[in-house]
Amino acid sequence: MEAAIIALTKLPPLRSIFDALPNPILVVDENNVICFANSAAEDFFQASSTMLARHKLEDAMPFSSPVLEVVNQVRQSAGVMNEYSVGVGTPRMGGERIVDLQTALVNDDPRFVVLTLLRRSMAQKFDLQLTHRGAARSVSGMAAMLAHEIKNPLSGIRGAAQLLEPVLENNDRALAKLICEETDRIRDLVDQMEVFSDERPLDRKPVNIHVVLDRVKQLTTAGMPNGIVIREEYDPSLPSVLGNQDQLVQVFLNLAKNAAESIAASGEVGEITLTTAFRPGVKLTVPGSNERVSLPFEVCIHDNGPGISEDLRPHIFDAFVTTKPQGRGLGLALVAKIVRDHGGVVECISRDRGTTFRVLLPMLRQQTDEKPEPKGKNK
Repeated sequence: MEAAIIALTKLPPLRSIFDALPNPILVVDENNVICFANSAAEDFFQASSTMLARHKLEDAMPFSSPVLEVVNQVRQSAGVMNEYSVGVGTPRMGGERIVDLQTALVNDDPRFVVLTLLRRSMAQKFDLQLTHRGAARSVSGMAAMLAHEIKNPLSGIRGAAQLLEPVLENNDRALAKLICEETDRIRDLVDQMEVFSDERPLDRKPVNIHVVLDRVKQLTTAGMPNGIVIREEYDPSLPSVLGNQDQLVQVFLNLAKNAAESIAASGEVGEITLTTAFRPGVKLTVPGSNERVSLPFEVCIHDNGPGISEDLRPHIFDAFVTTKPQGRGLGLALVAKIVRDHGGVVECISRDRGTTFRVLLPMLRQQTDEKPEPKGKNK
């Protein structure tokens, strides 16, 4: 304890600590006057802290920016608010840019609010999934048409090979059998691709996500190498999510099996952790409208495997992208599609050791503002 106290006395001034942080940080008082800006904020707004201190927060924000509303909500709720894809800055202050915003009250003096701007925006990942929906539907329509046109001649080829097989000699009969097997393989691949072209509305019902994860754990454990442990860290108070239970099982089963295979390939003893949480501050702007969708429902699949290479990470949800020698690269693409169909988003966070797949989903509309009676369970 004495050593810790001595270490604290050697800490540099708080100003130096904040200036060392890479993200812009602002502090505003009860009148929204900027009273502190670190070095990153000075660079971001292209103004000194002295100059920024002459302005109110609204002077540094574009017209109709939701930042002021978020600050007011933080004061009212005394909580932490996250806002994604927010416009910040003016032509006089570095120009307008899109950032993620984290806001919180100063505990010792609630008159002050701390704003952290994250320039490497997670919203970019979300927007990529949402803004490409129109293009995806066009590609899906083409895929459906091609699948139909491919399966018709495949049936003819397979039927002809079956008719020829009985009248052929032994050597040629093996070739006819090979034709049948290869046409079956192509048909199975086309069947998998047809899943991506299915744009019919989902049959949604209230789903207890912990029931889904229990099923995923059961299925994953059955086909998992010995030595891999699955742990659970659940928020027992989570309400239901509006979704299709079978498809949600498929999403988290694909992610859990990928985690198990990644650990097994490393040859080390591994661990998979399933977590659920309520994130009330997570909101996302829907492209093409002013609507902001709340995605408070978080499910994560963590593993301590070897991780995903940095060059592969941006393309991990693309079709036919895989690191498995026998893989087809459709599993994560299907995960992204199902999550998108549920109105949610999925992202991959990889470190030196381990990978986390994070799924954010909307809840039942009448339940998004507050958490109702517990329906989950904790283990």
